[in-house]
Amino acid sequence: MNTQPPLVVGIVGLGFMAATHIKAWRQIPDARVAALCNPSGRHLDGDFTGVAGNVGDNAPVKLEPGSFKPFRDFDAMLADPSIAIVDICAPTHAHPALAIAALRAGKHVLCEKPLARTAALARDIADAAAQAKGFFMPAMCLRFWPGWSWLKQTIDAGTHGRVLGARFRRVAEPPGWGHAHFGDGAKSGGALLDLHIHDVDFVQFCFGRPAAVFATGYTKHTGAIDHVVAQYQVASGTIVHAEGAWCMTPGFGFSMGYTMNFERATADFDLARGADALKLHEPGQPARVIKCDGPDGYVHELRHFTDAILSGNAPTVVTVQDAVSAVEVCEAEERSIVSGQLVST
Repeated sequence: MNTQPPLVVGIVGLGFMAATHIKAWRQIPDARVAALCNPSGRHLDGDFTGVAGNVGDNAPVKLEPGSFKPFRDFDAMLADPSIAIVDICAPTHAHPALAIAALRAGKHVLCEKPLARTAALARDIADAAAQAKGFFMPAMCLRFWPGWSWLKQTIDAGTHGRVLGARFRRVAEPPGWGHAHFGDGAKSGGALLDLHIHDVDFVQFCFGRPAAVFATGYTKHTGAIDHVVAQYQVASGTIVHAEGAWCMTPGFGFSMGYTMNFERATADFDLARGADALKLHEPGQPARVIKCDGPDGYVHELRHFTDAILSGNAPTVVTVQDAVSAVEVCEAEERSIVSGQLVST
């Protein structure tokens, strides 16, 4: 049992993801949010009431006045020696400068996905992380998400034999928040880089980095790719494809799921089924609901990061190189969409 004072967390970027992370940090006894930073001053009072997104319960978040330090200047927050962890929830285009500065300041750094707008910038962050005193972890939450973590464990255990085919789907209407960022594909990368990257990363988590990809897609709102369907060549020979979009008609909402066909079973996850989201179909038996109770993936990822810091051992479930690779694969998909050809990753 840890008897040390909680690790002090400072969050930079105070939109939907910051509110989501605050909810998760509250469930980590070994850490506490004690600093907020936003150059615009927005939400520096700790009141995130009315902030909402596409996951979670959207319950209002409000920090107790006096329980945290507000900063408009990021360098000033980095200069605070009490802050051990910098949690980057700022827009994608700001990630490289913020992450590299925090690493150079000796902080442990958690950075929301995608790691950067381009693979070259992502590699810059990875280079800084390799030389840093603190640990760096990309917040690729799907690796920790109930239902998805169960799937990874089931694949690795070989419980139902080899995986013959896998389909992942994550589609939504355009984001209703952060319009200046998400609506500008030059900054966000559109659905390809900001939304679909979750499944790209999970594909490589389960099957290794694809050797090549063939993708089709189009732009609708952002100037970047807003709808993509990709098929991957993986070492196992499994048929693997994924669809990502945020250009559905407003009112469609958000949908995510997967279908994994093993030699001796089929696992199917559909968010629309609520508590019965994950079903396992086995020969000669009725469909069985797999319950994945407990905290969400955000809590699990923050717990993993905190445990790594306290143990002195770097995070293992997801690394900065994984996050770089995910951006590289997304860029290969974009090249495939433009060329109409299979593209090596």
